[in-house]
Amino acid sequence: MPAENAPVAGNLDDDDYPAYTMGRAADVLGTTPAFLRAIGEAELIAPLRSEGGHRRYSRRQLRIAARARELVDQGTPIEAACRIISLEDQLDDALRRNQDMRRKLDEQGADT
Repeated sequence: MPAENAPVAGNLDDDDYPAYTMGRAADVLGTTPAFLRAIGEAELIAPLRSEGGHRRYSRRQLRIAARARELVDQGTPIEAACRIISLEDQLDDALRRNQDMRRKLDEQGADT
């Protein structure tokens, strides 16, 4: 593999690399570009823009969009689905921070 292609190939393993066009992302999710635009407008995800101004999505964004689609398919309004996902992410972050703090406190207790 030529060296000039190495950075691009390496990016394909990056969950945050915007590898998917809107059309491809919609196909992968089994949804429409309008759905992707709607969750973007709700600020659930913020796709990067290509030099030509086209939306590009990462695998991480596709997982978030898939969760939104799951909630919408269950009858949740799109705005509510976006808010639920945002709150789930905040809860996960808080739980992770809490666990880290407990671990640090346990380590400090073991040192004394």
